[in-house]
Amino acid sequence: MRQSTIAIIGAPLDLGQDRRGVDMGPSAVRVANLHRRLGALGYQVDDLGNVAVDQRESLPEGPARARYLPQIAETCRRVGLMVDKALAGGKAPLVLGGDHSVAVGTVAGVARHLRKQRRKAGVIWIDAHADMNTPETSPSGNVHGMPLACCIGRGPRELAGLFGFAPKVQPENVALVGIRDVDEAERGPVHQSGVRVFTMRDIDERGMKEVMAEAIQAASDGTAGIHLSLDMDFVDPREAPGVGTPVRGGGTYREAHLAMELINDAGNLLSMEVVEVNPVIDESNRTADLAVELIMSAMGKRIL
Repeated sequence: MRQSTIAIIGAPLDLGQDRRGVDMGPSAVRVANLHRRLGALGYQVDDLGNVAVDQRESLPEGPARARYLPQIAETCRRVGLMVDKALAGGKAPLVLGGDHSVAVGTVAGVARHLRKQRRKAGVIWIDAHADMNTPETSPSGNVHGMPLACCIGRGPRELAGLFGFAPKVQPENVALVGIRDVDEAERGPVHQSGVRVFTMRDIDERGMKEVMAEAIQAASDGTAGIHLSLDMDFVDPREAPGVGTPVRGGGTYREAHLAMELINDAGNLLSMEVVEVNPVIDESNRTADLAVELIMSAMGKRIL
């Protein structure tokens, strides 16, 4: 990365989905020797700790179509402020989730920082799911299925309008890679969004190298750089069993690494988050360990 210091921000948010345990994701990734392995690449590591998150048992669920929305919005605001501050200090933010709702805060923080300089970011969103539901289309009311819609200005006002502006990223500068599980009512909005979408079929037919070349081009066109949002459920459950919403037929171990390596090769990675690591349903911390391996590839680790 351009920056020599990585600022780690834990976001142990589990309010955006039903399956418990994802709030322990930041700890699981840290336990997998994240700091030492980043240090071995030559980075300085500044761990800023975890943002404060309200406890689910002490809260009302709130609106059925966007459960825990006020609390999620407040957590995302806290994440965004920390991301903005890290970037202003010349550090590269690395956010550890938590469920994918935290991405609203990360992207908002990056956009807030760049907006002061009259610049904008691109986003590469690697995920099994489109994450473009809104309260009107969501079959569950789980906000972790809405963050990308919020980032392009289409989600709940409390999230889409975070920090007083929307969208946080232009749809044409977003690449959605690896989807294979899209809700029926979500299909139309995905097609109409303007986001560049690559399904698992695209990867099967064209290969990861070609798909990532187009994704990087879309996210880099006229932008200051790329924010990478990696949901570990992109990887096939045989390699990453400890995720909240596993879907068969995902990316292979090598496809995931190649995607990270190609993003690093582009030379314009600004920030990154890794989400949906759930150690409660993992096997001996395998998924967290893989998450750290993929972070390392995105940060520049090479075979030779």
